[in-house]
Amino acid sequence: MALMSTEGWLFLLRWIHFLAGIIWIGLLYYLNFAQVPFFAETEPGVRSGAQQKLLPRVMWWFRWGAMITFLSGWIYLLHWWIGTVGINNPATWKILLGGLLGSIMWGNVWFLIWPKNKIVIQNALDTAAGKPANPAAAAAGARGGLASRTNVLFSIPMLFFMGTAQHMPWLPMPRSGIVFWIVAFVIMGLVEINALVGTPGKGAAKPLATIKGTLWSGFILTAVFYGWFVIMGSPAQ
Repeated sequence: MALMSTEGWLFLLRWIHFLAGIIWIGLLYYLNFAQVPFFAETEPGVRSGAQQKLLPRVMWWFRWGAMITFLSGWIYLLHWWIGTVGINNPATWKILLGGLLGSIMWGNVWFLIWPKNKIVIQNALDTAAGKPANPAAAAAGARGGLASRTNVLFSIPMLFFMGTAQHMPWLPMPRSGIVFWIVAFVIMGLVEINALVGTPGKGAAKPLATIKGTLWSGFILTAVFYGWFVIMGSPAQ
């Protein structure tokens, strides 16, 4: 197989998708599992220095890793959908579910997490220069943090269903696409609404206040989607 052939180009596209995805999701886990707990425990001066020097670098790789993963993934998926496997294939539905979860995550990065972190970074720079603190910085950090934890939650079923497309052939094709996707979109929408308007640390957002709660929420959501595939793939009684 030559790399300049169609198959070779698709291989390179998948490789780019995997590489960018590792950068993106790796930094997502670093932020939530290491940096956020560190910021919560360290002295204000150290935290401010990290927000000024470290956080902008992390955010650059984070957001552009997300962008390249998003673009390469949808280009590959459209070829998979239109040119190779087609829509009436259970593998397409599994990878599409994973792709939709990843797309919500991409939107959170570019339109919520990064804008909120820009406020945090600028506030650290301003206060270090002797300017007044921005009273909106704390709320911005909390909202961005909730969106980031939501992305960790989404990443668990996203990675699961990306893998099942090729490695779980026994997971059946849903018998009703309309019903399947309506319920799937409602579930994804409810989780995302919580990221957009939920109160960090309270109510429906409370499980995402801890790493343990976030991981368990992700595992539960994965089980819900898996169960929905099984239910909708079973013969009607």
